[in-house]
Amino acid sequence: MGRDVRFLIFNAQEDASQELRTSLLQSPRPKLVAEVDEPAMLAQAVQQFHAAAVLINLDPNPEAILPVIGQISSECPDAAILATSTSTDGPLILKVMRLGVKEFLPRPIDADSLTEAIEKVASFRTSVLPEGKLITVMGASGGVGSTFFATNLAVELAAVAEGSVTVVDLDYRFGQVATLLDIEPTYTLSDLCESPEQLEPQVIDRALVKHSSGVRVLSRPSSFAEADTMTAASCVGLLSTLIQHNEFVIVDGPCRSDIRARSVFDIADLNLLIVQLLVPCIRNAARIMSGLREAGEASERVMLIPNRVGRHSSDLSIEDAAQTLGLEAFASIPDDWTTVSGAINLGEPLLAHAPKSKVRMAIEEIAQRLYRPDGQADVEEGKRSLIGRIFAQ
Repeated sequence: MGRDVRFLIFNAQEDASQELRTSLLQSPRPKLVAEVDEPAMLAQAVQQFHAAAVLINLDPNPEAILPVIGQISSECPDAAILATSTSTDGPLILKVMRLGVKEFLPRPIDADSLTEAIEKVASFRTSVLPEGKLITVMGASGGVGSTFFATNLAVELAAVAEGSVTVVDLDYRFGQVATLLDIEPTYTLSDLCESPEQLEPQVIDRALVKHSSGVRVLSRPSSFAEADTMTAASCVGLLSTLIQHNEFVIVDGPCRSDIRARSVFDIADLNLLIVQLLVPCIRNAARIMSGLREAGEASERVMLIPNRVGRHSSDLSIEDAAQTLGLEAFASIPDDWTTVSGAINLGEPLLAHAPKSKVRMAIEEIAQRLYRPDGQADVEEGKRSLIGRIFAQ
């Protein structure tokens, strides 16, 4: 089963946020696209993020939330509504069911009951928008090569994918994706995030710069002032729109460990964590993983990729790093700074600069594994790789 049910959480009870996120994300189908705490914003958010279902926390004041349920039922009839509360008062449950709630789930939410409710939502959807895969590339520390990897991964995927591939630079202040491809963007991330409700395909096409490799690029904001105006809602709304029009969306970043980052991780199909086999870098990676786990993120959607691996580069092994972080090492990239630095300085992807280099071949192999997760079309369900299970439709 793929993560193919787009969920939105409405929650006005701050101390319940982690509980609700954890409950929802432990099931394989849901893709959490947003959290909303303002009743007036809920209907707009459901439409903006193409949510198939809404999980509404009725606490702490159920009576105040009833009008919100009625509004969603009226304005967003295709969105299934699930309600939850610590109260199991019969009249309250009857009220919310009459307003259009499909399932009522007592808190704390029982995992089996939630999974059953989600399966009902999936089975009764009459239309599903085609959706690409969103892959984030996170650097455990500065200088580990995450931007170079993200850019070249996008180029390699563009060479094999049938649909469009877009790389988005979410290092709002110092992103270098455009520089690594030697392009000058006319529009940037901030231009599209200014008015996410108007993101028609034609608007997106005009804003993206197409590189000669075929990959499309959305660059970081032009100025620090623009970067500081970025919001989680607008950024996730943009990414949600992009995956409707691309086979793959590769995200470099986000670099900030705040709610913006969490929102992006929520909608990602896979998060690739780039590290070097150095103690400070592994410690940073451990802090990142601790924060994600505390926020209810599923570790199985995070894969480890050690970069600059060489025979004499470190006393740490890939196995040691993976065990320390509790992650699977998806792949590794060899150390070849001469080739990489040359490509960076010329603004060329490795596919053009050094197509037979070991670094390029390693990234190409990663792209092939992501594009064909099981290596063949007829792999039995029980034998699928972890990536295959994550990307399964």
